[in-house]
Amino acid sequence: MTKQNAEIVDVSNIAGNASGDIKRTLANYRLYRGLSQTEDPDIDSIFGRSIQKSLRFVEISIKNHVEESQRLEGRVVLELDVSKGMLNEVGILHGGCSAYLVDITSAYALSALHLHLTGRMLHSVSQMLAILYHSPALKGEKLRLVNQTLFLDGTAISARTEIWNVTKHCLVASGVHSKMVPSSVKAML
Repeated sequence: MTKQNAEIVDVSNIAGNASGDIKRTLANYRLYRGLSQTEDPDIDSIFGRSIQKSLRFVEISIKNHVEESQRLEGRVVLELDVSKGMLNEVGILHGGCSAYLVDITSAYALSALHLHLTGRMLHSVSQMLAILYHSPALKGEKLRLVNQTLFLDGTAISARTEIWNVTKHCLVASGVHSKMVPSSVKAML
């Protein structure tokens, strides 16, 4: 597993059977993104970073797939409280924020499984996000994001996400994220 100069994150409160190394890598943003402590000191000003910082890891697990027992799946569960910066003009969770949450949190499930299988970070790019909106969420309500890998084999990879409103016990949004592993760039002589 790639080691960077990064602060140690306490993962004792994160449930699941993933190794401590996998939990620490995913829970430490700089380590997850491959950044050193001195690289990009303005990292907190990038799009969505304040939302990402408010995510709390609840579970990181690797388990046998329910339908195909010889395949593994990654599962990552996170929680956060809806804050003012996540709302649209009518005071409910913005659809774009829901899509952003599906984008970043589904990637955690893919990364967890890839780290388990290879010991290396997963570098991928998004191809498609499909989001269904089910019910609104209001400021202060707690959301639980349940992410599971669908397919991780070769260059095409995908995961699904369900965003649950813990406060109201209902589904807020669900989505599928399709990504690809880019081919390496060959040096031109």
